[in-house]
Amino acid sequence: MRPDLNALIGREGRYSNNPNDTGGETMWGITKAVAREYGYLGEMRSMPRLVAEQIYLGQYWIKPRFSDVALVSEAIAEELFDAGVNMSPAKSSEFLQIALNAFNKQARLYQDISEDGAIGSVTIAVLKKFLMFRGKEGEQVMLTALNCLQGARYIEISRHRAANEDFVYGWLLNRVGV
Repeated sequence: MRPDLNALIGREGRYSNNPNDTGGETMWGITKAVAREYGYLGEMRSMPRLVAEQIYLGQYWIKPRFSDVALVSEAIAEELFDAGVNMSPAKSSEFLQIALNAFNKQARLYQDISEDGAIGSVTIAVLKKFLMFRGKEGEQVMLTALNCLQGARYIEISRHRAANEDFVYGWLLNRVGV
């Protein structure tokens, strides 16, 4: 399974250089800093969509192991991917770990895991256990929890940086679905 890059890029848009955006100059949702890290040295306005897709797959899907999550739950992996693009793969991974710990019934279903923002074999194993106990309903509840944590994060960062108020409505409109 691959993430839905068409939907993602549709939300991210084309070229942007909003002075209130800490990401600075972006194309297809890829910041100039990330593009440079990946090796793209051209003008951001001219960055081919294919370059953005390669960055998304490598840096935001495979590297944070959302591709491994997809083998357990495509819906959860897609949610982690979308949130990870917008606020970092580590943050969306941390959200998954926080929710898994909150849903373990005081460690009666499975042990607490580290909330380190890095998905590894332990997080994957615990996600499998969670879904084994909770089934399809659990998947939906997990998606709700991930969206709640993401939405709360958007509100929180807008409280601490007034310029983010320019974006928080759109983030909630386009990124948080419950």
